[in-house]
Amino acid sequence: MRVVLAYSGGLDTSAILLLLREKGYEVITVTIDVGQEDDLAGVEERAYKLGAVKHYTINAVKEFAENYISKAVKANALYEDRYPLGTALARPLIAEKIAEIAKKEGAEAVAHGCTSKGNDQVRFDLVLKYRLGDDVKIIAPVRELGLTRTASAEILRRHGFEPPGAHKKYSVDENLWSRSIEGGVLDDPAAPPPEEVFAWTVPPEKAPNEPLVLSIGFEKGIPVSINNEKMGLEKLVRLLNRLVGLHGYGRIDHIENRIVGLKSREVYEAPAALTLIEAHKDLEKLVYTPRELRFKKLLDEQWSDLVYQGLWVEPLRLVVEKAIDELNKWVTGEVVVKVYKGSLSVIGRSSDYTSYSKSLIDYDKGWYPSAEEAEGFIKIWGRHSLAAVRSRGI
Repeated sequence: MRVVLAYSGGLDTSAILLLLREKGYEVITVTIDVGQEDDLAGVEERAYKLGAVKHYTINAVKEFAENYISKAVKANALYEDRYPLGTALARPLIAEKIAEIAKKEGAEAVAHGCTSKGNDQVRFDLVLKYRLGDDVKIIAPVRELGLTRTASAEILRRHGFEPPGAHKKYSVDENLWSRSIEGGVLDDPAAPPPEEVFAWTVPPEKAPNEPLVLSIGFEKGIPVSINNEKMGLEKLVRLLNRLVGLHGYGRIDHIENRIVGLKSREVYEAPAALTLIEAHKDLEKLVYTPRELRFKKLLDEQWSDLVYQGLWVEPLRLVVEKAIDELNKWVTGEVVVKVYKGSLSVIGRSSDYTSYSKSLIDYDKGWYPSAEEAEGFIKIWGRHSLAAVRSRGI
């Protein structure tokens, strides 16, 4: 039997490869490049050494940026107001590619290294079932056998291989949009994250003394330029991760409610994601009517929850996205941000679609309602509230 394994090249998926071979499977490994800074040539070499009959390395970075990250920016996607969905966004794309290879190779099963405690098992399994059918055999040895890192290392040593990353203190998942760090001392929510967990951001106190000022251009909600230089979204995100990270901005430390009924302490680095979402939200405030702005917040939260919860296949996601796309038709303009020692502030914004009017707001010569208009408005505006509070004797 043939099985397609989602293969990261790390400890668990390397042990899984050997376990599948022991059970008589022909193992085809697939590694999806979504912007992680891994030695993908080394990952392929390891797969073949461990006995894979075929290996695919698929570059999906551009697709990840244009078809997934772009949606997250337009939706101001922050799960529980903090997490920019880096891993959650990438999992459906990875599962799609695994399903494509499974069909191409005529595989009888697919396999992954998700645990029963995590969110990723949901994100993988639902997309795989959607693309391959409910009867597809999904093999998840970590979930099924309760495979620990120690057990994985022992399996590799038993077969004469040195376990990759066996001595790592933390579990790290990285892609173009974010870097997530779990485990070790981070499992204590009271313990400050040690500096060694961070790779994309410098400590704010060691950031440059001069602030970084950037102008970010948007077209229909999608970032298209930095300081008036047009560039594709992949390049733009990479550039912001580097520039903003060097100024200490982009660290997230919070308690997160997982799908599976437990809380986890999560540490992330996402300089570009946080910068772009903050800029996009500010531009929306300049463009939208008050009702549009409040309704958009509801859409954003719904979209973020669906993606985090592994419901990429949920039809409601597509409905919500259509509304988000419609509202983003007008989110075109420039936002100027200042990054300084771990903080970011928006210091300017402009758009051809703004409903802001300097001539109206000017306190010296701007528009003023007449006293009669103002008093009539107040009387009508507060009538319901006054009637209710008086009737209740509050």
